[in-house]
Amino acid sequence: MKDAREVIRQLSKDDGRYAPEAFAFVFESLDPAVRLAGREDAEGAARHVTGQELLAGLRAEARRQFGPLGAHVWRTWGVHQCVDWGHIVFLLVDGGLLNRREEDSLEDFREDFDFDAYFVQDYPLVLPAEIGPAGARGEG
Repeated sequence: MKDAREVIRQLSKDDGRYAPEAFAFVFESLDPAVRLAGREDAEGAARHVTGQELLAGLRAEARRQFGPLGAHVWRTWGVHQCVDWGHIVFLLVDGGLLNRREEDSLEDFREDFDFDAYFVQDYPLVLPAEIGPAGARGEG
């Protein structure tokens, strides 16, 4: 049986729209999505997240990893709108790497979401705490 990385490379190559990194990023974002959905203590099928919940996890993980470059990174992977994540998820389902429920659909990923507004314009700047006056640092 092929390992997940090989399946992802083949899915990416066969489909041609999305970089392998986008497929891998879905897996990196699953735990954040489960936590945001409040299901971190659940097991098995009870941990399943909806498309909207996964999108929230994808956004949170991208903001954490890439900061204001999140939109740029996603675009380099071929992801230009939220429904692209849905296409990637369903390719992973078809490749046997993810499971789906009967009610899951590509429509769950259709969202009017402005990547630039979220990742750049609304990015919370976190500045380092004041260190104190020069004398307190042993300078001077």
